[in-house]
Amino acid sequence: MQRNFADLPLHSGDAPRWLFERQKKLLFELLRLIIIEFGAKELIKRLSDPVWFQILGCISGFDWHSSGVTTTVTAAIKEAFRNKSEYGIFVFGGKGKTARNTPNEILSCKEINNPENFITISRLTAKVDNSCIQDGYQIYHHTIFVDKDNNWCVVQQGMNLEKHYARRYHWCNVLTKSNDEKTIIEPHTGIVSQRKEENVLNFVDKNQDKPQKAILEYINIQKPENFVKEFDKILNSKDFIEKHYILPQRHYITAEDYDYKKLYKIMCKLKSQEINSFKDVLLTEGVGPKTLRALWLISEAVYNYPVSTVDPARFSFAFGGKDGHPYPVDRKTYDETLSLFKQLVDKAKVEGKEKLRMLKVLANM
Repeated sequence: MQRNFADLPLHSGDAPRWLFERQKKLLFELLRLIIIEFGAKELIKRLSDPVWFQILGCISGFDWHSSGVTTTVTAAIKEAFRNKSEYGIFVFGGKGKTARNTPNEILSCKEINNPENFITISRLTAKVDNSCIQDGYQIYHHTIFVDKDNNWCVVQQGMNLEKHYARRYHWCNVLTKSNDEKTIIEPHTGIVSQRKEENVLNFVDKNQDKPQKAILEYINIQKPENFVKEFDKILNSKDFIEKHYILPQRHYITAEDYDYKKLYKIMCKLKSQEINSFKDVLLTEGVGPKTLRALWLISEAVYNYPVSTVDPARFSFAFGGKDGHPYPVDRKTYDETLSLFKQLVDKAKVEGKEKLRMLKVLANM
């Protein structure tokens, strides 16, 4: 399975209201047609494809390559399908504070089953992309799409302010299925990014199943105080410094980068609860990038399982782009096409030649 990172120039500013309103209408008609023709499950699968998702931004007149594609497309879809439960698609989350309010939005939705499960999925996907893939991108946008049959996909985005780039991550339960429930291995969907980062720690790489299991074993058999002593010994060894582990800004880390008291408390918390899978580790409060780095260093020292440093990470236009590239948005054509497309979707259940004729008219437009 290919992994799904899309790297986009980090652009500031908001979509113009006149464009965003048109985006909402166009995307609603387009996605409504997909649901009518193929079902909500198929839409979930398509949204988990970064290229297909990018095309939505291009078709609806937004920048073809900027980070704003993620935020505007997800926001437009969310608003377009708000209070339209008859289509069986529900959207939660968004940017910044809205992303942090995702659990409350999920709980307030009465149309989906087992909302607590989707809250866990939301937390887990964010934790993996923020902590298990340490690529320099901080998650600031998180959206989860759910249908009535409990299919889901997650689209979230991180930013690297220093390099002025954003990176988008896609997930989908329909396409992502692990054979081992205790591990999380290559959980994303989509394509590998053309932009590769040099300084990456990837704890969900295809070769990280044994290290993940080793961490579970170590947590379950080791005392917290022994963990801290062993970790301190590793950090202060000359062999460790010479290996040039990545993070933070310099190409090595030292004991000064860690709060040993905090590490001890987190280990005590892990020991106090039942840890049966790597998901249990990630969902434990307080476990973040530093704790995972410490656990992986222990895993390598004790079990000789190295950390992966492989970074797991072109479109057409319909109406132009908001910044005038490749040409300014043609509002007249946009509105005419939107009107025609709405008529097409409303008649989507028409069979035979009449339906084919309408599709040809749309194609010519």
